[in-house]
Order: sequence, then C-alpha cells, then structure tokens
Amino acid sequence: MIFAVILAGGTGSRMGSADMPKQFLEIKGKPILNHTVEKFLPNPAFEKIIILSPKAWIGHTKEIIRKYTGSSDRIAIIEGGKTRNETIMNAIAYIDREYTLDDDTVIVTHDSVRPFVTHRIIEENIKAAEKYGACDTVVPATDTIVEGDGQQISSIPDRSRMYQGQTPQSFKAKLLRDTYMSLSEDEKAILTDAAKILVIKGMDVKLVRGETYNIKITYPYDLRIARSLLEDEDIK
Repeated sequence: MIFAVILAGGTGSRMGSADMPKQFLEIKGKPILNHTVEKFLPNPAFEKIIILSPKAWIGHTKEIIRKYTGSSDRIAIIEGGKTRNETIMNAIAYIDREYTLDDDTVIVTHDSVRPFVTHRIIEENIKAAEKYGACDTVVPATDTIVEGDGQQISSIPDRSRMYQGQTPQSFKAKLLRDTYMSLSEDEKAILTDAAKILVIKGMDVKLVRGETYNIKITYPYDLRIARSLLEDEDIK
C-alpha cells in the first residue's frame, strides 16, 4: 500500500506569523495546506492521505479540510512529533496500527507548505520508492555553493554535483523506520531530513527531478511568489 504523509507541523516563525502556523495562511481563497492536499487526493494510488498537525491545531486542521476540501475517508489527521522525523515516525506508527506495515509499504512524505508539487513528481516518487526503497526530489543548484565556518571559505564544491533538496521524499516505510531506530542519539541529533537517515548508514537514495517552482513557502516574499504561481494553470 501507498500513503501520502503531509507534514504540517511548522509554526510559521520565519513567516512572522505568531498567531497562526504558515500552512494555515490563505492564498487564492483557501489555506496553503488545502492546496497541497488537493495535489494528492486525485491520485488513486494513495490508500490514505495522512496529515500530521501540531496537537493544538488538530481541530483547526479538521475544520479547514472539511470546509475547503470536503470530507473524505481517504484523509486522516493525527498529531505530529517534536521533530520532523518523529512526525514521520508517528505516521508510520499509525499505518502499522491501522493497516499493518509490510516490506512493500510506501510513504510519500511532503511539506504542507509546498503546494506546487506536480502529479509527475508524485508519480516518479512512488515508482522510485517502490523500485529502490528511497528517493529524494531535487533540482540542480544554480548558484555556486560555498562551504565555510562563518568567517572564511573552506571549500567550494563542484556545482555540477550539487542539488537543492525539495520534497516529496519517499521511502519503503519499514526500511525507514527500522533504520531510524538503529541510529544513535548523536546520529539523530545531526539529521536535517528523512533522507539523511539512510545516507548516514550508507544506503542509496535515488534522485527524482523536481521543479524550480516547487517552492517551500517560508518567508513573506514566498507568499507573493505563490500568489503569482497559482494563476498559472500549467502547473500540474
């Protein structure tokens, strides 16, 4: 079985929105979260679309899904964790509890504030996760990447080998869970995303081509870009 896992645990601190997490801000008449969920709903491959929300916002999440997207037995809204990866583990635990996890169960994890993911990206994530066990959505880096300590440059990596990570990141769920559980606390402390769980252990993660417009809405400037992109009906 295949599950969409929508990570809606952000607080919106970088957006400057103290009263409401950024995934609940509205663009073009409805919350960002709804725009994102509605990219996954049409795909019949998903057994369930699992939205992980901060505990205090679960009621609000249920309400906006009902109001703007409509009731669906294919959507589940549950509590997230303290960190991104704990949130994903909560989703896997839900799947194991409600459906029973097996070696072929796939999760497609996605930021709730990336509403411009395309059906092509989602489909390629599903296929890559099924075939390889794990994949990450990326676009080639367009700027030179500079590594340093905040004071001076220590290296300038070859840009042709550099990519900017996006989401979805997709995995065989049991593989991801078991690998995460095998990490030491020190290894868990340096995680930046779910793909790194496998990379730390030397496992392969397939690259899936993203899109430059598959942006993460993080800052107020991103909201202005998002409003413009929503006028472009070619983003599918």
